[in-house]
Amino acid sequence: MIKVIYTNNKEQWKEGLSIIKTDEKANLIVTNNRGRKLDGFGGCFNELGMKALLDLDKENKKTVLDKLFSPDGECKLTLARIPIGASDYAISWYSLNDIEDDYNMAHFSIQRDRNLLIPYIKEALKRQPNLKISASPWSPPVWLKTHQVYNFGRLKSDVQSQNAYALYFAKFIEEYQKEGISIDQIHIQNEVAADQKFPSCVWSGEQLREFIKKYLGPKFEQNNVKTEIWLGTINAPEFSKEIGQDYDDYANCVLRDIDAYKYIKGVGYQWQGKNAIQRTVQSYPELRYYQTENECGDGHNSWEYAHYVFTLFRHYLTNGANGYLYWNMVLHSGGESSWGWKQNSMISIPKGINEVIYNPEYYVMRHFSGLILPDAQHIELEGSMSGNAVAFENKTGSLVVNINNSYKEKQKINISYNNDIWSIYLEPNSINSIIFN
Repeated sequence: MIKVIYTNNKEQWKEGLSIIKTDEKANLIVTNNRGRKLDGFGGCFNELGMKALLDLDKENKKTVLDKLFSPDGECKLTLARIPIGASDYAISWYSLNDIEDDYNMAHFSIQRDRNLLIPYIKEALKRQPNLKISASPWSPPVWLKTHQVYNFGRLKSDVQSQNAYALYFAKFIEEYQKEGISIDQIHIQNEVAADQKFPSCVWSGEQLREFIKKYLGPKFEQNNVKTEIWLGTINAPEFSKEIGQDYDDYANCVLRDIDAYKYIKGVGYQWQGKNAIQRTVQSYPELRYYQTENECGDGHNSWEYAHYVFTLFRHYLTNGANGYLYWNMVLHSGGESSWGWKQNSMISIPKGINEVIYNPEYYVMRHFSGLILPDAQHIELEGSMSGNAVAFENKTGSLVVNINNSYKEKQKINISYNNDIWSIYLEPNSINSIIFN
């Protein structure tokens, strides 16, 4: 049985396109070459997301969360990412210990997280108890930074500060575990190469290497912390702007050091990190890789940007990513951050109104996460249409081929699979899933 599902600006998640056998030459070939297995798909929890959800009545809120996280829902998300302290979609600046010079973390507290962030996460865990959660800070506490502000500077290099920051991570994992939330992965810093007006902290590859091998790794060993350490989230290289951000400056700088490497289970890439994932996977195929934050757009949630997001999914998954995480799953309409940056979201909720809008990128995610399930295996494609397509085989044996048609006219696809060739016309400006059961 073959099913075809398509989405465009006129119709979303529609079936019914005709697919027939043909003797014509294939322009998309499903090969027998298998790639990496998938951990899953997910999104990121932020304070402003939960704040938007609270504008909904009980029924609409339940529907949204069911669609995102329930195994029987539309998106079936199984991965998640959370901030340690304030992200750029927090309500305001904060860390989990703002008491200056508290190197023993006696005043460490997740009390603020209990207001919005933890309830948001627990709603997801009710629906998907096996949710794999990664966490990263946008900034250390300011008293641990070279400049005592949230949006500038670096982590201090002295032993006392480095040890305190390693303890900060261990305390975070411990306190969240007390809330019934297991942290599967720690990524050292959100966007190591970004100096932003919102919470941020810049790290070099050398600084990451030294912190992991001398402080964080040993602290986790000492405290018997089972959470994985990941090298992330790397948002470089951006070739047009900076030197000193390439593969050798970050990933390879850290991973080639055996004393740092022994603690690292995976690498997280986002934004300009897309320029380095292929080289890293090729060099260190034994590690796992996530795209950790979908590029965010401008708050207009356009169909044009949704097609670009499809290319991001395809790029990362084709080049070895085991997981793909969206950024804000839910925001108020317009998607404005506390620092004035407007961004896209899968779902929008008009401020103060009990209404739910499913944006174009919601359907992009659904075409992937709703059909391609954890432990699915990447299948390589060939042919002139393979640059717009990606395929996975689920554990059940079903094959999902996702194809992007960003053109204004229909596109004819002749797809070769299991010694047959099937012909289908893709609708203009459409995202398509062909499922062979």
